[in-house]
Amino acid sequence: MTRSTNSGEELLICSTTVSDTGYVRSDNQDSSFAGQHLIAMCDGMGGHAGGDTASTIAIRSLAHIEYDNQSGNVKRLAQMMDTSVIAAHDAIVGKAKRERRLSGMGTTVTAIALAGGHWVLAHIGDSRGYLLRDGRLLRMTQDHSYVQHLIDTGRISAAEAKNHPQRNVVMRVLGDFDIDPHPDIAIHKAQPGDRWMLCSDGLCGVLEDSTIAQTLSSVTDQEECAQQLVTMALKGGSTDNVTVVIGDATLSVDTDAIDLPQQTPLIGGAASSNLEALADIVHRNVAAAPHLQEETTTSPAQRAAALAQSVQTDPASDGDHKAPKLEHKKVDQSGGEPEGNNEILRLAEPSESREEAGDRAIPDTGEIPIVHKKDGSATADPYDPDVAKAINQEYNQRRKRERARKHHLQLMIAGAIVTIISLLGAGTYGAYYWSQQQYYLGEDASVVTIYQGVPTNVFGLNLSHPVEHTDISVHKLPLSWREQLQQGITVSSREQAQEHANLIRHESHNLQESGSGKNKHQSTSTPSAPSRQPSGKPSIKPGEIRKGATPTI
Repeated sequence: MTRSTNSGEELLICSTTVSDTGYVRSDNQDSSFAGQHLIAMCDGMGGHAGGDTASTIAIRSLAHIEYDNQSGNVKRLAQMMDTSVIAAHDAIVGKAKRERRLSGMGTTVTAIALAGGHWVLAHIGDSRGYLLRDGRLLRMTQDHSYVQHLIDTGRISAAEAKNHPQRNVVMRVLGDFDIDPHPDIAIHKAQPGDRWMLCSDGLCGVLEDSTIAQTLSSVTDQEECAQQLVTMALKGGSTDNVTVVIGDATLSVDTDAIDLPQQTPLIGGAASSNLEALADIVHRNVAAAPHLQEETTTSPAQRAAALAQSVQTDPASDGDHKAPKLEHKKVDQSGGEPEGNNEILRLAEPSESREEAGDRAIPDTGEIPIVHKKDGSATADPYDPDVAKAINQEYNQRRKRERARKHHLQLMIAGAIVTIISLLGAGTYGAYYWSQQQYYLGEDASVVTIYQGVPTNVFGLNLSHPVEHTDISVHKLPLSWREQLQQGITVSSREQAQEHANLIRHESHNLQESGSGKNKHQSTSTPSAPSRQPSGKPSIKPGEIRKGATPTI
């Protein structure tokens, strides 16, 4: 809570957040923070682990503002938010360098803090911040995206941007990219009744501004409003994670005379996986944000009973704005008994509180479940039987999830191995099948032989075998022909191999006859080049290959 300019008056931020993985993605890369001094929304990118890590780092870098923002100095707060965003960028770059698997990760940041009666807004990326004031919805952030650049330059309309193929391309973002990481910083005068909504593009990319305005105006209960917005975005066809943070400014008079309600900061999305770290940063308890409920509407009687348990009314707000109690509750919307009779929310204490409590004979996860009993009471005492039972249930569920994850990983590895072996087998068979469609002329048993296959071997396995021996003696052929037969004279079919063998036989016979005729007239000579025979069939010189379908010697 932050002091306003008028003495005795104080502006509070009452906030909540809901974050859901959605129907398409397998993991939630969004992170959100809903406190009394700070609300923030970060949309991670870079795939599984990368996006989660980047958005979590950004939330942790900003979270200290919830604790440090006590002076009411607007300029100091603006500088603090700018420095915190830059620190998040440096931390993301450093972690990506240390862990190469995280290379390319990044996150958007949209954060609002209240000081001295002014809102301080820090923004980078394409998440959005909306302000509802006096029934009018104002968009307070500018998308740092490629389609927004096209809109600003008049190349496309806002309607065309909705379906543009590059609508997800972000031009400014925190991450290990060569991009300016400085956020846009804006300061706006705060008024009692202001309602902020921060959201990821999984929501604003689907819902029209008119729908957002109507919901923010008509649903005064923060959690119900957040639940409805996320549900409508998912039903509207959102294919991304959907996260919304709602923060209301309420005015309390004579704060020295009353004990103002305290809100436990709520952590949504990926950052909620380690609440203990955030509890240590803000030096107080933090809780995981409520999950998305199947139904967000109840009867008046059910809502009255739920509100009596989960919120208390600010004296100066006439019931229009509700400030959550210290232990935020998730309301059972069905009107019946909660599942398992008790509803459990995760709460984390800072390390100093855990040390003061001493060692406990229960699994120390740093997160103590809050158990809401049938009589309406709530407890987080680890020695309470219901709490101990809830802790044991969470421990067993965690082990079951780990076993299921390991089993799934083993199945994936086995499937990958089988696929690789199948591909290798299919490739090997295909190569062998092709080789057996080939033929070549070689030597076997000192005669010219027709082989099926190719003249090579793989790992000692011959890829050819003789299928036909001719009566052509290799020893009677010129040296150049014998050398080519040793290497193999390839042809495309067995018929061509037979035809080629006949040509060799014919030319060999001609060479022998030519040699015999010359020996009658010359005592010492070498075989001359064979001449064209009376039959009109051209002779073949040793080592010569003619053009045509069938290479010959």
